[in-house]
Amino acid sequence: MQKEFEEEKAKGTAGICSKERLDVEFMALDLASLNSVENFIETFKSKETKLHLLLCNAGIAMHPLEYTEDGFEIMFQVNYLAHFLLVTKLLPIMLDSGEDCRIVLVSSEAHLTSSFDLEKAQGKHHTKENFKRLQYYGNSKLYQIMQMYCLNRRLQKTNVTVNSIHPGIVDTEINRSFSDLGMWKMFFQISKIIGKTKNPFEGAKTLINAAVNPDLKDTRDAYYCDMRIQQANSLARNQEKQEALWKYSLDCLQKYLKPEDIDKIEKL
Repeated sequence: MQKEFEEEKAKGTAGICSKERLDVEFMALDLASLNSVENFIETFKSKETKLHLLLCNAGIAMHPLEYTEDGFEIMFQVNYLAHFLLVTKLLPIMLDSGEDCRIVLVSSEAHLTSSFDLEKAQGKHHTKENFKRLQYYGNSKLYQIMQMYCLNRRLQKTNVTVNSIHPGIVDTEINRSFSDLGMWKMFFQISKIIGKTKNPFEGAKTLINAAVNPDLKDTRDAYYCDMRIQQANSLARNQEKQEALWKYSLDCLQKYLKPEDIDKIEKL
C-alpha cells in the first residue's frame, strides 16, 4: 500500500491527500479461524483507539466444499459468521467513538442466487461433487444483508449505522477459489473483454462512498450498487428469516460471545 501510494503521489494522482506516507498498520486476521478473529479483536482493543468505520470486505467466492477448524462451511464463516463476531465485539467501541460511525458489509449481487434453510446452512447434506458452490456463496452474501437489517433494528437510536453494497464484478484474486471451474473462468474472461468487470480502484468506489460520503449520514438499511440504492431480494428483506438467522448465528458463536456481549446490543 505504501509503495502504491508513493507511486500515485509521484504521478500526481493521489487525490487531495497531503501526507507523504499512509497512516496504515498491519494486523493479522484470518477469518477462517474464530480464534484468529478473537486475537485480532483483543489486539485492537488493547490499542484503546476509537473506531469510526468498519468495512467488512474480505471474502471468498464459490469455494469447494470445505470446513474450517471451527466446523463451519468455509464461505459461511469467512464471508459472514467471522464478520458477525467481529462486528458484535467491536460495536461497544464504535458506540463510544462519536457521531456518524458506519459499518459497511460488502455483499454481492450473488445473493439473488440464494436459498434460505438454516438446517442446511453448513452444506453437510452435500458431497464435494454435488456441492452447490454458487448457491452457498450467494447464501453467505444474503446473510450479510440480513445482518444489516438485524443490526439496524437494534442500533436505531445510536450513532452507528449499517449499510451493504455490491461492488460489481471486480478483477481481483476473488476468482482464485474457483479457478478449477472452467465455465466461471470463461465468464470472467468474457466479462473483461466486453468491459463488464471493474479494476480494484473502480470496484472500491461504491464502498468508499458508503463509508465516507457526508450526505449519507444517518442512512441505514441501504443496499448500494454502482453508487445507487437498489432493492435486495425478498429473502433478504424477510424480517422473520432475518431474526431466525440472528438467533442461529448467536448459537454458532456461543463459545465466543458471552451473555453480556449480546446484552450490550439487545438492550440499546
